[in-house]
Amino acid sequence: MKTITVPTSRTYLVKVGSGLLSTLGAEAAAVSKASRVCIVSDSNVWPLYGKAAQESLQCAGFQPVSYVFPAGEASKNGETYLSLLNFLAESHLTRSDLLVALGGGVVGDLAGFAAATYLRGIDFIQVPTTLLAAVDSSVGGKTAIDLPAGKNLAGAFCQPALVLCDIDTLHTLPEDIFRDGCAEIIKYAILFSPELFTLLAQTGLDFPREEVISRCVELKRDVVTEDEFDRGLRMLLNLGHTFGHGVEAQSGFTVSHGKAVAIGTAIMARAAASRGLCSSADAEQMLSLLKLFGLPTSTEYAANQLVQSALSDKKRSADTVNLIVPYTIGDCRALPTPVSDLQSFLEAGL
Repeated sequence: MKTITVPTSRTYLVKVGSGLLSTLGAEAAAVSKASRVCIVSDSNVWPLYGKAAQESLQCAGFQPVSYVFPAGEASKNGETYLSLLNFLAESHLTRSDLLVALGGGVVGDLAGFAAATYLRGIDFIQVPTTLLAAVDSSVGGKTAIDLPAGKNLAGAFCQPALVLCDIDTLHTLPEDIFRDGCAEIIKYAILFSPELFTLLAQTGLDFPREEVISRCVELKRDVVTEDEFDRGLRMLLNLGHTFGHGVEAQSGFTVSHGKAVAIGTAIMARAAASRGLCSSADAEQMLSLLKLFGLPTSTEYAANQLVQSALSDKKRSADTVNLIVPYTIGDCRALPTPVSDLQSFLEAGL
């Protein structure tokens, strides 16, 4: 097991290893004096791991209840959010009680936002069961729901009390969903670590899971510690996301987040090479790694369609959008781009 300390405004541990779900109750008791716990999960994860989580919490003396919603990004909306808040109130959870997010990124985002706002804030624990959530969304305290105008437009910063990543839960992931998480791992390699990039190129999908997940968490920890509230350095973590969110939105979320990030990353690599910001050789290496992991690198949507979604991006400031551009593997920078130049930039990467 690997333990990583995240020293933000609230210091917490991220534990990565095998067999950790059975320790949930003991781990929760170590960080919380709650009596009641609400496990928030979705219709895919709950049948697999809900009983184990519930029994572990009961054995540690907690009184667990559960809120399970239909799996998928389409559920990460205001209706589900308000339904969850009403459930917490009807279940008589108090400010000293606890939420547990058992699932992937959608579960973590929704449960985290509920924890940030119910009774003006209660503790929550992230128990990621997807690779994408393990390496990215469960760490750093970003919580949100989607609005009709765009993804993650209503949310709050709320650091968890603990992140418990049982890599055994990844065994039940469909390979397609596992590949989604690989897009975020590749993102971290392109952003910060030529060494990780080389390891992934050598191992492909057979990468050492505990080692790579822990390394990604450490890289994110370093960024979040320096810029917890996303005012500078942390925006680099949006590599591939601005145009990727556009692909998600245009598809009505039928294109998954990981695949959309892969497409967005490929667009940025090609555009950077086209504009002379990145060498063609480095751009080709990035595209090759995405393809090695079976991830898409192109989209059927036109530049004018994706631009409309990009204009709703959270990183937009007045008439400028900060695009995260790879200059080389391990060196990415924010490039303030006028809205008027956004479509031509996109066209260069399609």
